[in-house]
Amino acid sequence: MTGDALPALIVFEGAEGVGKSTQLRRLAEHLERARVPFVTRREPGGTPLGEEIRRLLLDAAFDVAPRAEALLFMAARAQLVRDIWQQRQQGRIVLLDRFFLSTYAYQVRGRGLSEEDIGTINEFATGGLKPSVTLFLTSSAQQGLARVDARGGARDRIESAGDDFHERVTEAFHDFTERDWTRRDSLFGEVLKVDATGTVDEVFARVLENLRHFLPETFDRASGSHS
Repeated sequence: MTGDALPALIVFEGAEGVGKSTQLRRLAEHLERARVPFVTRREPGGTPLGEEIRRLLLDAAFDVAPRAEALLFMAARAQLVRDIWQQRQQGRIVLLDRFFLSTYAYQVRGRGLSEEDIGTINEFATGGLKPSVTLFLTSSAQQGLARVDARGGARDRIESAGDDFHERVTEAFHDFTERDWTRRDSLFGEVLKVDATGTVDEVFARVLENLRHFLPETFDRASGSHS
């Protein structure tokens, strides 16, 4: 079964502290007010098994080898993909915090793993599942990590990977969105670049504007509610 006739899979992407999780929550509130069926999921995580893997991946007490890290991410993804198909087949939109664009940025550019190898294990983990839309939120690495610090508490293992690592990750996000996105059979579906600077309300207005343009049937239905 293809995903074309199913409710949308909407992925939020961006570097650490860019505000994607906040914007996903805002969109969830918007859909809830409009009584549009949806679920929210995150990577790594989103399932009981995935959340256990997430706990291991983010625990700063572990020194995780890059290949082990990549395989743990993909194990969590494989479990999540089954749930995503089930949710969509039951008529629900899926809002997903991170997907393959993050894998490329963190594992390929950040950790220096082979793009070909990562692509191969991702295809195995996803069975070819592609997002309907990928919303890529952009800001500087310094601004993003400043937001992480402003949240308080200790940084997790990945947030603590160092400025050079996060610069490579941020550059990867920006570089990757410059590719030719006219092919609808890409790994990411429709990729929409969203400026994440400004207030939460200002950024959410940009998110909604993009979604109403690319998914009008869904978001015209939800246009009666005000965010």
